[in-house]
Amino acid sequence: MKILGIQVLRGPNIWSINRKKLIQMRLDLEDMEQRPTNSIEGFGDRLEKMLPTLYGHRCSKGEPGGFFARVKEGTWMGHVIEHIALEIQTLAGMDTGFGRTRMTKTDGIYNVVFSYLEEKSGIYAAEASVKIAEALINDQDYDLEFDIQRLRELRQMERLGPSTGSIVDEAIARDIPWIRLNKSSLIQLGYGKNQVRFRATMTEKTNSIAVDIAGNKDETKRMLKDSAIPVAKGVTISEIEDLDEAIKTVGFPLVFKPLDGNHGKGATINVKTSEAAKEAFEYAKQYSRRIIIESFITGYDFRILVIDNKMVAAALRVPAHVTGNGIHTIQQLIDKENEDPRRGYGHENVLTEILVDRDTLDLLAKKEYTLETVAPNGELVYLKSTANLSTGGTSIDVTDLVHPQNIFISERISRIIGLDICGIDVMAQNLTQPLTENGGVILEVNAAPGFRMHLAPSEGLPRNVAAPVIDMLYPPGKSARIPIIAITGTNGKTTTTRLVAHIVKSNGTRVGFTTSDGIYVQNTMLMKGDTTGPVSTEFILRDPTVEFAVLETARGGILRAGLGFNRCDIGIVTNIQEDHLGISDIHNLSDLARVKGVVIGSVKRDGWAVLNADNKYCVKIAQSADCKVAYFSMDENNPVIVDHCKKGGTAAIYENGYITIKKGDWKIRVEKVTHIPLTFGGSVEFMIQNVLAATLATFLYGYKIEDIRMSLETFIPSAAQTPGRMNIFKFKEFKILVDFAHNPDGFTGIKNYLKTVEATEHIGVISGTGDRRDEDIRETARIAAQMFDKIIICQEKYLRGRQQQELIDLLISGIHDINPNMEIIINNDGAEVLQFLVATAKSGSFITILSNTIDNAIDRVSEYLDKEFGIYNSK
Repeated sequence: MKILGIQVLRGPNIWSINRKKLIQMRLDLEDMEQRPTNSIEGFGDRLEKMLPTLYGHRCSKGEPGGFFARVKEGTWMGHVIEHIALEIQTLAGMDTGFGRTRMTKTDGIYNVVFSYLEEKSGIYAAEASVKIAEALINDQDYDLEFDIQRLRELRQMERLGPSTGSIVDEAIARDIPWIRLNKSSLIQLGYGKNQVRFRATMTEKTNSIAVDIAGNKDETKRMLKDSAIPVAKGVTISEIEDLDEAIKTVGFPLVFKPLDGNHGKGATINVKTSEAAKEAFEYAKQYSRRIIIESFITGYDFRILVIDNKMVAAALRVPAHVTGNGIHTIQQLIDKENEDPRRGYGHENVLTEILVDRDTLDLLAKKEYTLETVAPNGELVYLKSTANLSTGGTSIDVTDLVHPQNIFISERISRIIGLDICGIDVMAQNLTQPLTENGGVILEVNAAPGFRMHLAPSEGLPRNVAAPVIDMLYPPGKSARIPIIAITGTNGKTTTTRLVAHIVKSNGTRVGFTTSDGIYVQNTMLMKGDTTGPVSTEFILRDPTVEFAVLETARGGILRAGLGFNRCDIGIVTNIQEDHLGISDIHNLSDLARVKGVVIGSVKRDGWAVLNADNKYCVKIAQSADCKVAYFSMDENNPVIVDHCKKGGTAAIYENGYITIKKGDWKIRVEKVTHIPLTFGGSVEFMIQNVLAATLATFLYGYKIEDIRMSLETFIPSAAQTPGRMNIFKFKEFKILVDFAHNPDGFTGIKNYLKTVEATEHIGVISGTGDRRDEDIRETARIAAQMFDKIIICQEKYLRGRQQQELIDLLISGIHDINPNMEIIINNDGAEVLQFLVATAKSGSFITILSNTIDNAIDRVSEYLDKEFGIYNSK
């Protein structure tokens, strides 16, 4: 078997609108296409032995053991690999269960699709599942545990930490979109101008001065002490020569900790001798230049969490420990404790595995113990000097036991330090009494405190501490989203996108939009190129200045990675025509409609699908739309329009020379097409269709008719407004039209326009695109032969895996199908072709350059035009 490719889908896609995180593996079964599982001796038994947990996979049987039953009956290896990929992720702590395996139209080649939680783990699972299947087929040994551990490691490297993850999960539960801005914990919630950012548990509301104060334990203690908050007695030193004086000032027993430390690193507690003090000083010195020396307060370690100046949780923290039984060594007890299923690798579980380090050995040494010591039955043996969960500690929820005065003290501390989210470390006998009565003290105040001890305590009630964070970032009435209009289709996407953006912009809203020629915010191009995929979409949605997004969405991006947004307000499908067929398993217009339909599937339920009623594939998409539907049409008598409006529906139609909105039986005329520059006086039918789509979408969003009318009148087709779309350059003696039409439908639209153009001769420059079907290339040439008197073939680029001469021959063949005597010039140098055209053009001729055959045609033609008028104006 051979993996032909692995794609990571991150948004709504052709397999599922709601399951956005999918791996799509293209797999060639090779000779296994002829060998279903029931024909491979012993395969099912070996599979059950290696992965007995696959018994839980119901498969199409709908009951436990259903998948194993399918294997015994006989199923294809792609299906088996799908289930293995899902199960090994689950065994590695990533419980996920959606899968699909579908044969392509090429025998033996399958698309194996399955869900993932972490991207790199998903890719690894795809590759490993094939190797596992091959080992089972060949009855070879296989180290499954290696794969499981590697998946855990990849997950740990990539996944969000428990605190960050909890906030993201809460946002998802509230339908707030999110974007990961780096490989660690920097997260954007919301889109555009309504975004907020946070990193771990620090938000954009977190005061940087407060973070500095909290990071300086000495300064924190001073401020708390000055505000009558009980703190431990202590001093800060940086030189060992000052140690004796510090001991005299504070007095044994002592706690040593680095001034800039965190997670308990470098800390030593219950120091009782000068020799131990020197060792503790040197240990802390590894983590900070300055060392805090405090009184060792006996009692219990508590953490109080305050968010938005309100206490939301409290936990008793217990350092990692084991209980002696008089039989096993301490090391054996640690190993047994680490077998607890609640303990895991890093942050993957509620508790963390206990690792032996210097701190552990020092604590044992103080009791004159080693790892080989057998502790008496019932003795509690502490293994860490701090109670951090990251070092194996446990937590017990005590939120409901905190005395009101301690709540007041905690909330006051958050305001004194100035933190929106803070963790307060308390040493006290309990929190049920006021600290001022039981001798408790504040040890530290932490910026970016961990949430895990509250989200999943080892004992007590879990607290959803992420909820108050979201409440703070998005209080009632604050939206996390910006309006999104997404445009897809075969032809007209870019012009429709630009026109919609123009209407939005003209009405005072800062718009960001993506097109096949670049990314724009307002009038500024920020990135050049074909920017119609999910990466470009995310660029716009990340921009904090954008108030409204208009997104051209092409098939390539949908197939490659899914949509870059999870929901839009309005989705437009301009048309479904023959183009890009034969690529990525899209063989016919129904396949193509399925791809384009992903945009409509992402429209919110009370949003609108704007569809072309003159295109049967668009009408078919409407049948499965889970939102409101509106149509546009060049014919008000189109049966789809008639039926739709009879039911009270809304449509945009071209009638009696007007762009008209029809609501039920009522008509609202927007503007006469001859007054809309984009339609070239009403002579370009496909431009009228684009105007209908844009007008209908913006009307449905809520723009007023008069505002839409004004925008239509001020949108001027030009190289600046609509580059590559019906750009006409008027020279003194002739005209040049540049248009990126590249498929039969696009060529037909140009042909219909040229019928309205009077010229002494029509000259066309065409080329083929290498990744299109032979028939599509021939058909564009046939259409070209019907509209031009002379054709120049300029196959300078877009070979896409083909030979240059092969494409030229296909074009010549198509031209000769229509006109065997057509004059054809072949020149594959775009600069020479343009020079020749300008030098030899007859008076009154009309030259049409299609498919971007000449590199940077717009800029080059503009240069010639500037030169001509420069000479003309100098006369």
